[in-house]
Amino acid sequence: MTSSIVVLGSTNMDLVAYVAKAPARGETVTGREFLTVPGGKGANQAVAAARAGAEVSMIGAVGADDFGVRMRAALEHSGVDTDLLRTVEGPSGTAHIVVDDEGGNAIVVVPGANGTVTSLSHGDEALIGTADALLLQLELPLSVVVEGARAARERGVRTVLTPSPVRALPPELLAATDLLVPNEHEAVALTGRTDPHAAAQALLEQVPEVVVTLGSAGCLYAARGTEPLTVPAPSVRAVDTTAAGDTFVGVLAVALTEGRPMPEALSWAAAAAALSVQHAGASTSMPYRVAIEAALA
Repeated sequence: MTSSIVVLGSTNMDLVAYVAKAPARGETVTGREFLTVPGGKGANQAVAAARAGAEVSMIGAVGADDFGVRMRAALEHSGVDTDLLRTVEGPSGTAHIVVDDEGGNAIVVVPGANGTVTSLSHGDEALIGTADALLLQLELPLSVVVEGARAARERGVRTVLTPSPVRALPPELLAATDLLVPNEHEAVALTGRTDPHAAAQALLEQVPEVVVTLGSAGCLYAARGTEPLTVPAPSVRAVDTTAAGDTFVGVLAVALTEGRPMPEALSWAAAAAALSVQHAGASTSMPYRVAIEAALA
């Protein structure tokens, strides 16, 4: 049966400059290419989940500008329902990204329309109640992220939180989170523990399940009352890592809502993320289900 996923999150137009080496403070460098690509952590996760085979709906906002039109069309092209994606006056959100020759990136996000999503409508709450999982990130105002998590918890819907951009997480948000998925840097920032295993154990004091993504080293899963599990990442040459984490989370959510055991779900998500980093761009790099299954086969 096809799973149902709702994403409450951001939509940004990614303005991406490709350079040999990222500039230091006060330095100017020459880039070799510039792209505008629909992105945003919420929209990225929505596209990843839709391409992996779920029925996906997006709650958020775009601006009344050309970027907003393009981002809505890109979501719909990947099969994401945008009926509850608001259009508001003013500019859409943007992410200004520098990608170097090693595939690393540095990002500045300007919220734009995303900053107007401060609360849920009755329609938003009703939609969340129909889902198998709700995906959350931190590019929307924290008030609506907390409200979304609470709405999901009250309706028995699994919540998956990506704590990015990283910040202190309020107790009421953690109390309504089922699965927390930080990367290794976010795990350090949240716990002060530099070792991923120690960070994961510290986070289990606040949430029942944690996946710490480790880039090319794979990921670490920890849950209360079980032994930690490490899943390696496929060895590939990275071209652009911009949306690898969002690809991982979106595909992991699909695998879990389809009932796959956690080890299999993590391998599925890791394979999808490895496919995504071999191509430039955020949403444009995300694999479809057939490619994920072929990579695992």
